[in-house]
Amino acid sequence: MIHLLAASLLWAFSFGLIKGQLAGLDPVAVSCGRLLLAAAAFSPLALKSKLPRRAVFSAMGLGMLQFGLMYVLYIASYQWLPAWMVALFTIFTPLYVVLFSDLSVRNFRPRHLACALLAVVGAGVVVFTAMPAEADWRGIVLLQGANLCFAAGQVFFVRLKRRAEVGEASLLGWMYLGAALLTLAAVLVGMASGGQPLAGWHGKAWWVLLYLGLLPTALGFYLWNKGAAKVGTGLLASANNLKVPLAVLMSWLVFGEEAAYGRVAMGLVVILGALYLARPRGMAAD
Repeated sequence: MIHLLAASLLWAFSFGLIKGQLAGLDPVAVSCGRLLLAAAAFSPLALKSKLPRRAVFSAMGLGMLQFGLMYVLYIASYQWLPAWMVALFTIFTPLYVVLFSDLSVRNFRPRHLACALLAVVGAGVVVFTAMPAEADWRGIVLLQGANLCFAAGQVFFVRLKRRAEVGEASLLGWMYLGAALLTLAAVLVGMASGGQPLAGWHGKAWWVLLYLGLLPTALGFYLWNKGAAKVGTGLLASANNLKVPLAVLMSWLVFGEEAAYGRVAMGLVVILGALYLARPRGMAAD
């Protein structure tokens, strides 16, 4: 669980940074830069792993889904939503985790669903206000696509690790490479179509990209997938919403955005309750 909490804290700080420094830049280029940095950081471990070719291709394909496509959709949503709402509209990810997990084993587990629903309610307590004028349905739809990609990646990473029988770092290296190749191809297609993916970049944006690529991306996803491989579905699903109140808190304290403090506290308590209910059985392998 400590790995999931550490990753959530890293991601919580990134919402405001992206909105404040990178929101006006090409989302595919931002995603590509983050993933290239992550791939470079983990490439020595990937090359030393001596994975079978099939496992390498599976890891790269999973990385394209969980990180590559997810990042493009996620960062694109900032064009239509403020940073705190980007954090809040990730609240349905726990349900997607349970959905993919149950479908993969063809077994409906009501307890996991109950924990996921409680985590969604906890995050919903934070967002339980009238929809602000700056909320745009396009941003919400993009986020749900990103949530589906991330949820599927978490579930299938656990199964890939069990089959491959190697450490998380080796698999993550190949996953980052696959994701980076996907986003790099998208950048090149955009350039061929007349796009300017590097337009508007400035000195501070490059430093923010370096931070995001090495910490929330490379280290954050490593910690998260390592934690995902150690806990059960109910706990994993519920933990997905820890970043919601944490991100809103960061947006208030660090970046000066406004929201209701009391609701954040209430939501965090409910999410912690979901984690408590999931823990006894969730710590065992499914």
